[in-house]
Amino acid sequence: MTLKIAVLPGDGIGTEIVTQAIAVLDALSLPLEYGHAPVGGAAYEAHGHPLPESTLEVCRKADAILFGAVGDWKYDSLERKLRPEQAILGLRKQFGLFANFRPAILYPELANASSLKPEVVAGLDILIIRELTGDIYFGQPRGRRESPDGEFAGAPEAFDTMRYSRPEVERIAHVAFGAARKRGKRLTSVDKANVLETFQFWKDIMIEVSAQYPDVALDHMYVDNAAMQLVKAPKKFDVIVTGNMFGDILSDEAAMLTGSIGMLPSASLNARNFGLYEPSHGSAPDIAGKGVANPLATILSAAMMLRYTFNRPDAADTIESAVKSVLAQGLRTADIFEAGTTKVGTAEMGAAVVSAIKAGKTISKET
Repeated sequence: MTLKIAVLPGDGIGTEIVTQAIAVLDALSLPLEYGHAPVGGAAYEAHGHPLPESTLEVCRKADAILFGAVGDWKYDSLERKLRPEQAILGLRKQFGLFANFRPAILYPELANASSLKPEVVAGLDILIIRELTGDIYFGQPRGRRESPDGEFAGAPEAFDTMRYSRPEVERIAHVAFGAARKRGKRLTSVDKANVLETFQFWKDIMIEVSAQYPDVALDHMYVDNAAMQLVKAPKKFDVIVTGNMFGDILSDEAAMLTGSIGMLPSASLNARNFGLYEPSHGSAPDIAGKGVANPLATILSAAMMLRYTFNRPDAADTIESAVKSVLAQGLRTADIFEAGTTKVGTAEMGAAVVSAIKAGKTISKET
C-alpha cells in the first residue's frame, strides 16, 4: 500500500529542513508518494491566501502532512486572516487535528547543550500532549470594541474568549490517559483552576475520565507551578496534558531542556490518526537560505509520522536510531554545537542521517 504524504515546506528554513526529511524517508525504500503544495507566505505570494483551496485538496488526497514552517516579518502588516501563521490554524481546524504530541527527549550526547545542569536533566524523556482546536485560540466572540464597563469604560479594548466543551476535554483526556498507559503510567493535568472557570471545568472532567484508567496515576498542577517544575525537576514528569494556550508555552519551554528547539518534533492527530507532522520551531527567516538550520526536529517528525499514522514503528525506530548514531559521531548544527564536536550544516546533517540508515538495518517494503 502506497503511503501518501502531502509535503508543505512553507517559508524561511521550511524548504531546507523538509528537503532533508524527505531524503531520510527515501532512504528507507518504502512505497511513498508525495504531493507538494505551497503554504503560508509562499502560498500568499502565489495565490493571495496562506491556505488556498488547492493546497487543501493536496492534503485531502494524502494520509499525512509533512509540514515545514510558516511566517516572515514582511507579512506582519497583513490583516490577520492573511498572515502565514493562519495556515497552521486552518489546517488544524480543517482536519480536526485536536491532539498535539510533543516529546522532549534529551539525548545523552546533548546533555551539555541543555539549559539545565546535566545532573538535573540527564535521562529526560517526557511527552507533552496539547489540545489544539479549542481554548482562547479559537473561542468566540473575539475582536475589538469600546469597553462597556469597568474603570476604563468607553476606552478601546481587545478581547478573546477561552472556551472548552465537555467533548473536547473528554477526547484529549482519553488520548492522554492512553499515552500514559503505554509509558510510565503517570499523567499530570496542567490547568489554572484556581482562577479560570474554564480550567476548573477541565479539571473536573479529567478526574471523571480517570476512573476509566485506574492503572494510571493522575495528578494536577497549576500552569505557573508546572513552568517552574519543568526547570527545577523536569524528570518528575512523564506525560503532561494541557490546553491549547498553556501547551504552546510549556512545550517550547521543554524544548530548551533538550538542548535546542531544533531537536523537538511534533505530531498533530485527529480521531483517524491522520496527522500533521512538523518541527516545533518556527521559520527562522534570519537564517533562511544559509544552510545552517537544524533538520533533526523535522526528521524526527517524519519518524513520528511513520509511527502514528502509518503504523510502521520499525521504520520510525530506524530513523531515531540513525539520529542517535549521528549525534554519537559528534556531528552538530550550530544550535547544538559545543567544543569538541564537529559543526555541520543542514544538508550535511541530513546526509549523515541517510548514511547511518543505509549502514544499518534494511526496512521491509511490506506495509
